[in-house]
Amino acid sequence: MTVRTRFAPSPTGYLHIGGARTALFSWLYARRHGGQFVLRIEDTDLERSTAESVNAILEGMTWLGLDYDEGPFFQTRRFDRYREVIQQLMDAGHAYKCYCSKERIDRLREEQMAKKIKPRYDGHCRGGVEPPAPDAPYVIRFRNPVGGTVVVDDLVRGRVEFSNDELDDLIIQRSDGSPTYNLSVVVDDADMQITHVIRGDDHLNNTPRQINILKVLGIPVPVYAHLPMILAEDGTKLSKRVHGERVSVIQYRKDGYLPEALLNYLVRLGWSHGDQEIFSIDEMIELFDLADVNKSASSFNPEKLLWLNQHYIKAMDPLHVARHLSHHLGLMGIDPAPEPDLHEVAKAQQERARTLVEMADISQFFYRDFDTYEPQAAKKHLRPVALEPLQKMREALATLEPWTPHACHQAVKDVSEALQLNMGKVAQPLRVAVVGRAASPGIDVTLHLVGREACLRRIDRALEYIRQRAEQGADA
Repeated sequence: MTVRTRFAPSPTGYLHIGGARTALFSWLYARRHGGQFVLRIEDTDLERSTAESVNAILEGMTWLGLDYDEGPFFQTRRFDRYREVIQQLMDAGHAYKCYCSKERIDRLREEQMAKKIKPRYDGHCRGGVEPPAPDAPYVIRFRNPVGGTVVVDDLVRGRVEFSNDELDDLIIQRSDGSPTYNLSVVVDDADMQITHVIRGDDHLNNTPRQINILKVLGIPVPVYAHLPMILAEDGTKLSKRVHGERVSVIQYRKDGYLPEALLNYLVRLGWSHGDQEIFSIDEMIELFDLADVNKSASSFNPEKLLWLNQHYIKAMDPLHVARHLSHHLGLMGIDPAPEPDLHEVAKAQQERARTLVEMADISQFFYRDFDTYEPQAAKKHLRPVALEPLQKMREALATLEPWTPHACHQAVKDVSEALQLNMGKVAQPLRVAVVGRAASPGIDVTLHLVGREACLRRIDRALEYIRQRAEQGADA
């Protein structure tokens, strides 16, 4: 048997962190077992589904690197197939028309709740009724078996039994002719030959209903694995309404996270392999097993994710970091294609940033002049006493050949020795002049990447700043 899994989001918003974990677990299971991973867009909710949400889901999947072998398939393009199956159920007596009005259903529900009975359809139309009018609206309900149990041998939760008497006759076609979730998902999983359904445990109560439909259609039942929910730090379910944009996958891209860091974090939300914390994609594929998924909910810890992101920024190939850094520089209006080499910039900054947003921010000076100096850095280092060291450095850099990190370092050393100053007395004013603040990579790398022309231009500006400061009576 070839393993076939699927990820089936509804396009009513962005790709949620919980959905991304479900996609990851489904993708890993398929990849580990040499199977196929299918992407399906469940867009039968016509009022809430949008093209923007579809694009957001596809963007999130692409950024995470969760490639799919088939799809995306759209349910709205399969309505004829759903109607065909619904008619098949009707012809076989496994479904029937229900003419109950919304008012009757609401009244029934109120009465049941008042009696502390679980609200469920009472089967009023199950035996067949005359239409109240020739054009009376109706829904189509599945005739759920009476008596007995439905057993779900869940790969995460174990054996779960449901009594058929607790399951009412669910609606499989709305009054407007559109299919409902429980019908369309059964048909899709069957037609797409899905062998393993991996999804959130909020769908567990749907599973016995879907199994009953599969059985009367004579279709093999897939293996199910229901993943526990993800909780926020406050113990509540992670949701956009409560926790805002932090539940969106694309928000983490905007915030400067590497996809590998987010994937590593998500795979550890409910799954473990000993005490190991860091997993490459290849290791995830090799080691992931649904049997090791916890039954209990997991808590989302932003600090742990940030720690992982910093680890990945430090540890990954600078070329890979540079590819993602380019996106964030572009958002700042910086074209990183000209000099300096973005790969070299990323390499220089890898130890200095927790996120790519931070890295882009502290790397702006490599590509464009800054408007102001950091106040404390200028006050401390751009004083009249720094005038001579900066003038000497300008002279040295103007004719320096070759323009290499080693040569730049030697120039700073030579000026320091000539003026009988500690190197920091020369390097720090020079750093603030060229960078705008007191922190940057090594002065040799900084000068080399900024380039001769920009260095000289910025030193001239700093010299003028110091002269003006002296005229205003600043301390030497």
